[in-house]
Amino acid sequence: MKFAIQVNEGPYQHQAADSAYQFTKAALEKGHEIFRVFFYHDGVNNATKLTTPPQDDRNIVNRWSELAEQHNLDMVVCVAAAQRRGIVDEGEANRNGKDAENIAPGFRISGLGQLVEAGIQADRLVVFGD
Repeated sequence: MKFAIQVNEGPYQHQAADSAYQFTKAALEKGHEIFRVFFYHDGVNNATKLTTPPQDDRNIVNRWSELAEQHNLDMVVCVAAAQRRGIVDEGEANRNGKDAENIAPGFRISGLGQLVEAGIQADRLVVFGD
């Protein structure tokens, strides 16, 4: 089965990010395809490389980055939601006069069209969070 995943909640204020990660990982281990993981609303906070949890806590951002690298996942961050929350890649930083980028490895910024395409291309769109 081909899945598209939508993550609407940040990494530490809601269970949705952990659940989405565990679902994605399990689906890949079972041989399913992940067409795209789309981070929307507060879910874009899963994509900031500035997250620094305590050493004894899980690092959800690093988990996503590692999973993307291992499985060549397309992990898209909604541009409008990211800009509202101060998450930018090099291109967005330059366009908006910012002096740094803070997007974690494995993530890319794009628009809602990527979510629409994922919903069309996948057999199932699974949404985590409100």
